[in-house]
Amino acid sequence: MARNTIFPYNPALRKFARELRNNSTFGEILLWQQIKGRKLGVQFHRQVPILNYITDFYCHEIFLAIEVDRSIHGTKEQREKDQKKDYELNQLGIQVLRIDDRDVKKNMDSVIRYIQYWVDKQEMKRL
Repeated sequence: MARNTIFPYNPALRKFARELRNNSTFGEILLWQQIKGRKLGVQFHRQVPILNYITDFYCHEIFLAIEVDRSIHGTKEQREKDQKKDYELNQLGIQVLRIDDRDVKKNMDSVIRYIQYWVDKQEMKRL
C-alpha cells in the first residue's frame, strides 16, 4: 500500500472531528505538544476520521494511530467498542497504539519512547 493513503471515512464525522480538535482532553493536548511538527520524524494529525471512527492522532505516512484512553475505556462496553475499532483499523493495515491518559500526564518520557519505538518499527516495515 502506498504511503500517505487516504482511507474512506464517513463524511458526517468531519464536523464532529473538528469539534473534537477544538475541545481536546488535557491528555490529548499534552501529547500533541510532544508529537506535532514532525518531532518524532513523521507527521501526525489530530482527530482523523477513518471508516466510521475518529482516531485521536494518525500518521498517514506509516499507518499509525494513537488513542489516548481515559477511564471510561475501562468499562466492558467501551473495551468491546475499542476492540472492534482496532480490528477494523488493523484490517486496513493501521497499527493502533492505546495509551492510558494517566501515563500521558505522569510518564510522558516513557510514552514518547514507546511511540518512537512504534514509529521506527512502522517506518522499517514500509521500506
